[in-house]
Amino acid sequence: MRTNPRQQWPLKGYRLVIIVLALIALYFYQQRKKGSIGADDGSLNRHPTELVYTKHARCRMGCREVTEAEVKDILENGQINTAKSDAAGRPCPSYALEGYSKTDNQHLRIVFGQCGATTKVITCIDLDKDFTCNCN
Repeated sequence: MRTNPRQQWPLKGYRLVIIVLALIALYFYQQRKKGSIGADDGSLNRHPTELVYTKHARCRMGCREVTEAEVKDILENGQINTAKSDAAGRPCPSYALEGYSKTDNQHLRIVFGQCGATTKVITCIDLDKDFTCNCN
């Protein structure tokens, strides 16, 4: 007695759908794990009363012609890059936020440190253009 191959097809179809869905889920898991742009977990103060700029950040901003207003805009509206952030960092967590400046559409990554109530600007990076800065 032979089974009809057409009767087995619906089972193969379901298996294929399950495999495709599993591959899609795995892809998104890997992207998130790899550090694709992630969601804000709420631990970064995006509206501090005062931003403290490190000497290094000031130097990088000057070299890349990034203004304080652009830094504040990225802080308020930028996306957190989880691969470049360390939310569990000690003594203070650091967050790499990315976005485009409104004035000249510069693609920026700005790293902020959150130490208690103090938010520090640690560095400023242009993601599209290399600059030669002497910020030691």
